[in-house]
Amino acid sequence: MSAGGGRRRKGGHEEEHENHERWLVSYSDMMTVLMALFVVLYAISQVDVDKYEALRGSLAAGFNAENPAVLPDGGGVLPEDSQAPSTQIMQDITPDAAVGVMPESVIGEGGPDAGAGDADGAALAAAEAEWTSLNEVRDMVAAALAKKGARDSVDFRITEEGLVIGMITSDVFFASASNDLTKTSRVVVDAIAPPLRKIPNGLSIEGHADVVPTGSREKTNWELSSARATTVLRRLVEQGDIKATRVSAVGFGDAQPLISKTDPKSLAANRRVDVVVLSSAPERVRELLPVVEQSRS
Repeated sequence: MSAGGGRRRKGGHEEEHENHERWLVSYSDMMTVLMALFVVLYAISQVDVDKYEALRGSLAAGFNAENPAVLPDGGGVLPEDSQAPSTQIMQDITPDAAVGVMPESVIGEGGPDAGAGDADGAALAAAEAEWTSLNEVRDMVAAALAKKGARDSVDFRITEEGLVIGMITSDVFFASASNDLTKTSRVVVDAIAPPLRKIPNGLSIEGHADVVPTGSREKTNWELSSARATTVLRRLVEQGDIKATRVSAVGFGDAQPLISKTDPKSLAANRRVDVVVLSSAPERVRELLPVVEQSRS
């Protein structure tokens, strides 16, 4: 048998050629990814010059720097021709400023205590404005009472609550152990209703009693004072056309006597109702209202 036909591998297949350059595919993919990564890093490292200049100016103005200088760079992020950083700004920044303490130029000379003084001054100014508003109401109510010849039947005072319209007179506002309005008290309540109807303030009707027991277990001075406040409230709402949503009634019994004496005249004065025009100012401002009232009296 002739051997000239060439040798064949067992099974009749040609021997496969081995490819030793397959690693180039993976290498080229890796280089492509790295190239894309560096392109992205380069892109995000670019700074908008206009925005940077605006930021630099704002920071310099905030620290009162006369000659704004660039901030320290981030190691190649800024262009090469950027201005060299100045140490003057960092020298002007105190440690307190670094933790957010307001500079004296903001809180005023004298440090933090001066800032507190400014706050008290602002509260006092607000209290004076609130006092002026309440005093205008006082003048309106006084004028309405004068038209009815009942100006001397009411005492005015401005407290932390607001304007207190106290029904104090030589006449009797309420008979002993009674919550019925007398003729004098009806005139007073009807006279103050129109000016009170014109203002937006809330009204607190506060009833009081003398120290004489009512003689009834079911109706103590607490119930009596509350009933007196409710009687005045109803007349203001039903006869004076004041909105019910603006008013409230409260009884203090004999716990807040106007006069501590127990003679008949003093007892009659303690059987009273105070109509309080409530101040809507913040508590700190209301606390200063008696101070302003005393200074204006």
